[in-house]
Amino acid sequence: MLSKGTRKRKSDHIQISLDKNVQARNATTGLEDIHFVHKALPEVDKSKINMSTTVFNHKFSAPLIVGAITGGAPEATEINATIAEAVEKLGLGMGVGSQRAAIEDRKLEPTFAITRKKAPNAFLIANLGGVQLVNGYGLKEVKRAMRMIEADAIAMHLNSLQEAVQPEGQTNFRGVLEGIGDVAQGLDKPVIAKETGAGIAAEEAAKLENIGLKGIDISGVGGTSWAAVEYYRTRKGEDDLQKRLGEVFWDWGIPTASSIVEVSQYVNIPVIASGGIRNGIDIAKSLALGASLTSLSQPVLQTATKGLKETIDALSLLIEELRNVMFLVGAESIQDLRRTPLVVTGKTAEWLRIRGFNTESYARRGRK
Repeated sequence: MLSKGTRKRKSDHIQISLDKNVQARNATTGLEDIHFVHKALPEVDKSKINMSTTVFNHKFSAPLIVGAITGGAPEATEINATIAEAVEKLGLGMGVGSQRAAIEDRKLEPTFAITRKKAPNAFLIANLGGVQLVNGYGLKEVKRAMRMIEADAIAMHLNSLQEAVQPEGQTNFRGVLEGIGDVAQGLDKPVIAKETGAGIAAEEAAKLENIGLKGIDISGVGGTSWAAVEYYRTRKGEDDLQKRLGEVFWDWGIPTASSIVEVSQYVNIPVIASGGIRNGIDIAKSLALGASLTSLSQPVLQTATKGLKETIDALSLLIEELRNVMFLVGAESIQDLRRTPLVVTGKTAEWLRIRGFNTESYARRGRK
């Protein structure tokens, strides 16, 4: 029964994300407060800009991956196959959705395994919920999830907000940090902590680095709200309290821009920026703030349901937009982009100042 319920939930998540507006309502990513200093004399050849980068000992043609979207439901197979083909062709990477459903029911493994078949060389990230580590899962299940897609890394997702507003949510998170640490010590491949739309603060980032994690996907506020998704999953009259929680906590969390700075200034492991990344300028700003990779999900879900060409075209456009930004700020490489000056204003500057982070140093970069 549990696996059937999990499978149904995965189908609900896909359909709601496609059919309903589950983006942040009043909250924003904060990336609108980040401003590049235009270079009238870029002194670079746009055609020779190098966007490749190496993270987790893997070379990416551009600092972009498709974030965890789906798996565990029949319709997920084609979506994952399309995304996998696209990232393979473009030299990028991708994550799969939570593999819990396939751990419970082996018949669902092909909905995830298709990714490696379609992307033999791409960087693939397996995915399980951190809360499962205090609900019976351990290293055995983690290794099985990784074998399922021949993964290069695994994301342990942190979704306390989603669990809190989900009718069948698991809300005992006591011991999750220790459980993730045990996993990190037991694997010879990178373990990444991944939030799911509410951001990660500096204090949590330090704890995660200290237990041996090799990367943090901050997944801040400003994109898809999983409180909103669960709001739509709760039928009217079925559980009015849960529906109320989904609505009230729709915009809960740390904005993406603030979370990137909090984490990248506090830890020495790669940061993946996600949460409302929607164009090449967002990608460039995230990298310049300190991220090593960027990730987006919802826009790719939209294109993946249309076809392979549409997905490749959408990802290629993002890469070309990033190239344009790099040209306009005179950055010949991703390393140059991370040293280019930025001006941080508005609510993001205020948040970071109150939290004790130095934003003026960004504006002074590149001066002699």
